[in-house]
Order: sequence, then structure tokens, then C-alpha cells
Amino acid sequence: MLYVVTGPPAGGKSSWVTAHARAHDIVIDLDRLALSLAGPDAPSWDHHPVLLKVAHRARFAAIDEAVKHRDQVDVYLIHTLPGTRALARYQRWDAQVVTIDPGRDVVMERVKAMRTPGMVAVATRWYRDRSKVGLPAGTRQSSRSW
Repeated sequence: MLYVVTGPPAGGKSSWVTAHARAHDIVIDLDRLALSLAGPDAPSWDHHPVLLKVAHRARFAAIDEAVKHRDQVDVYLIHTLPGTRALARYQRWDAQVVTIDPGRDVVMERVKAMRTPGMVAVATRWYRDRSKVGLPAGTRQSSRSW
């Protein structure tokens, strides 16, 4: 099964995946990929543009290969705000789209406390555009202890 996990920055997507994925499942998370490609002591969310470019390419390759094996293992793909084309592709793959959203106030508080200033704009865009692309209603869950 392919699970596409969406939600705003600092919404709890990674925590949801950690709670559901098993050791042999495949988890495709851009932040985890970037950290695995980065040098020592790289920041968790403020990635250099070149590192992000390489991580995006690795993510695309990982998705292409992982979907071939979704009948053998579960695949968890974190995609903050997929566009309509990406959602259509995920639907062709019979993906289950899971939206994690603890609520705008909680997200904005977390983003301001723990992320770079640019993430406020990303979170604002997520709340503005999520209904435009047809994301399912969010699951309100507390993630980890912040």
C-alpha cells in the first residue's frame, strides 16, 4: 500500500509515519533524505539549495522504485502539499492520502518556535491552497511532545 502523508510544516507528518511504519516498510521523506546526504551537523530543516536539489532527485528516484514494490511492503511518502497532477498520479497508484493537521494555531506556534522564518509562508500557503488541490480533511492528532 502507498500512503501519501500530507500536512503543513511542523504538523506531525513524520511523527505519524514513525507511529505507523514498520521496520521493513519504505519511508520517503525529503527532510530525512536531505539529512542523509548532508555533511555532519547539518540543520534538520534549513537545507542548502544545492542539497535540496540533490535530495529532490533522490526522492523522485525513490518514489519511482518504491511504487513498484507496494504490493510487498507499505510505502510512506511525505508530500506536504501535492499538486493536482501529483494527486492524480497517486490516485492511479491507489494511494491512501492521509492529511495530518493539528490546526493552524498549533502549526504556526511550532513553526515560529522551531523552524526558519520562511516556513511561516509555507504553512500559510498550505492552509490557503489545501482545498484547491482537493486534499482530504485533516486528522487532528497530537504528534510528539514539542
